Amino acid sequence: MIASEEQQEYMRSGHMACPGCGEASTMRLVLKVLGEKTIVVIVPSCVGVISATFPNSTFKVPCFHSAFEIAAPTAAGIANALRVQGREDVTALAFAGDGGTFDIGLQSLSGAADRNDNFIYVCLDNEAYMNTGIQSSSSTPQGVWTMTTPGGRQGRKKKFMQIIAAHRMPYAATASIGHPHDLMAKIRKAKNIKGTKFIHTLTPCPTGWRMPENLSAKAAMLAVETKLFPLYEVIDGTEYRITHQPLGLPVQEFTKIQGRYRHFTEEDTAILQREVDDEWEQLVAKTKGCKL
Repeated sequence: MIASEEQQEYMRSGHMACPGCGEASTMRLVLKVLGEKTIVVIVPSCVGVISATFPNSTFKVPCFHSAFEIAAPTAAGIANALRVQGREDVTALAFAGDGGTFDIGLQSLSGAADRNDNFIYVCLDNEAYMNTGIQSSSSTPQGVWTMTTPGGRQGRKKKFMQIIAAHRMPYAATASIGHPHDLMAKIRKAKNIKGTKFIHTLTPCPTGWRMPENLSAKAAMLAVETKLFPLYEVIDGTEYRITHQPLGLPVQEFTKIQGRYRHFTEEDTAILQREVDDEWEQLVAKTKGCKL
């Protein structure tokens, strides 16, 4: 259920993102939970485009633009300044994409997590550098089309949640706009935990994923229900909990609605299906039988 105070909106209409942007929808849901006592850190990326340019802002809360690679320590600095002021009721929140998280921002995020600074970090993962022309990142899945991998990316998507779990931060989770109540519940939980909290959200990009703008929520939902992007949380880096039991749909249900997979052969899809099944079994093993 959505609490009455979460009915308020903290993003204005008319943002500058592409129609159907998964990042914008995710940011909206996150802010609905955190409320007006939030300070947002954003970086030069699609996140920066969505927030709009001075003197206008999409957000109804204070917003700080940091450099691309330092979203985490910037939020940590704000959190520590709030602590010195005795402001325990204000949440420091960082938004960054997969490029600013998996790649250029990994070192600074690792340092902030190691210090266990008190902030929430939301990775908005659209699986490529979309803002600068759809270039491959280390979050781009193997075989997927981008402008810099026209024949399909050779590398494999980085297992980022394993990297996060290795930091043994108090709370980390995956989330998706295809399952908004799960996403909001995790933000609600993170808000009430001290220390570094990391939320990995899958945020479909109609432009980069080569699909109609009205399919973003469906694509996010199918990623979960095919087990390609399972929903779970990690407590203190060791305790895994699956928060949604997926339907186990064929992975092709997810890939067939996107042009970036159009060149996939039946063999390519079969390989992806085997990998998804293997990854799911490994996740279930980590939960030690606790599925929900």
